[in-house]
Amino acid sequence: MTSPAEAVLVDGLDVDAVAAAVRGCPAVDDLDGGRLGSVATYLPGRRVPGIRIEDNRIEVHVRGVWGQPVGLIAQQIRGVLATLSGGRVIDVVLTDVADPGQAKAPLASPTTGAVGAATPSVLADGTVEAWTSVNASDAPSGGSSSGPTIQTEAETRPNS
Repeated sequence: MTSPAEAVLVDGLDVDAVAAAVRGCPAVDDLDGGRLGSVATYLPGRRVPGIRIEDNRIEVHVRGVWGQPVGLIAQQIRGVLATLSGGRVIDVVLTDVADPGQAKAPLASPTTGAVGAATPSVLADGTVEAWTSVNASDAPSGGSSSGPTIQTEAETRPNS
């Protein structure tokens, strides 16, 4: 069995570094291995859920933070993995969203030092863009997160 300090490479990638980078994204609650844990990278004596490495792509399955747009989640993940991916395509799969009370604690902003204020987003080109997170107290409590539903056509069933 390998020691935690020893890097394990899969197709030239340090899987633990990839997992840590993804978990460090402010809009990511955690990696998600799926219902049966089938999305994982197997290492000697252990597995890393939520990361699948193939020849020319990295597939990352995550649970997002409440209130964060899918595009932002993908942008953050692709940004932090740009230097670690070895030029591979990075596929991001949002499998779930953490409930407002279950989301990880907001990270302190390096520019303001305030918790829950502006949190940086690292873009694929290496630039850093600030964005504002939603505080748990501002999040909606129950109900639909989307707008009202407008029925456009009544359902018709064929006679059988």
